[in-house]
Amino acid sequence: MSILVDDKTRLLVQGITGREGSFHALRCMEFGTNLVAGVTPGRGGTVWEEKVPIFNSVSQAVSDTGANVSLIFVPAPFAADAILESADAGIGVIACITEGIPVMDMVRVVRYLREKPVTLIGPNCPGLITPGSQCKVGIMPGNIHLPGRVGVISRSGTLTYESVNQLTGLGIGQSTCVGIGGDPLVGTSFVDLLKLFEEDSETDAVVLIGEIGGTKEQEAADYIRDHFTKPVVALIVGTTAPPGRRMGHAGAIITGTAARAEEKISALREAGAYIAPSPAEIGITAQAALANR
Repeated sequence: MSILVDDKTRLLVQGITGREGSFHALRCMEFGTNLVAGVTPGRGGTVWEEKVPIFNSVSQAVSDTGANVSLIFVPAPFAADAILESADAGIGVIACITEGIPVMDMVRVVRYLREKPVTLIGPNCPGLITPGSQCKVGIMPGNIHLPGRVGVISRSGTLTYESVNQLTGLGIGQSTCVGIGGDPLVGTSFVDLLKLFEEDSETDAVVLIGEIGGTKEQEAADYIRDHFTKPVVALIVGTTAPPGRRMGHAGAIITGTAARAEEKISALREAGAYIAPSPAEIGITAQAALANR
């Protein structure tokens, strides 16, 4: 099994005719994703790559193709509206890759989506991938993935790839891998995804990768301690980051004691998670956790 995307996914790409959208839409299609539509206002009625119809609006694309997942490569000033357009059209899962969306735009989006049956992944994220169903929605390199029974959740795109590469190298396959994004406000939290993995009978363990900033990891620790029944392998990066200085992601900034890596590691350890000592030891820590379950 998997969470969020699978062989029933019918993907729509907003911004498919742009440079990034076109490049990654093709990679998704090559991986095996059922790409059914693209949306670029003003380009409706044309065809992309000789097979994918382009529409002027998401609602029209959904009506004509039955698209149920949206992947967004729209520039930051317009990305919030692109998210809302997909939600209003009835799209159930939205992955927004765009970086640099203004925080106040995301305040509006997050509040609006509370009233909608929508899962937003991102923004500023690599997307998600289910290797067994050959469904890729985002920019993750598909060739490093292996179908299996370990879920991956990460605030960092590159560390998502690193963890997956280590798992695959040890013969440990993945059920679904999700990059939730590194902005201060994102649509889906660690807890949201842990709930889905807890319910997935074919996910045996989860790798969770966090970083400095905010309290997302402590919230995950609370859920793991009280509700999660499967092994969790956790890596928190940023142990040497100075307070008040943003490190890479917009959300990776220490603004209080709880935002420090040490506090997050302590909370996850006390919740029963296996702590990976360094990024180079994610795979072997997961291997040990699976052996002990």
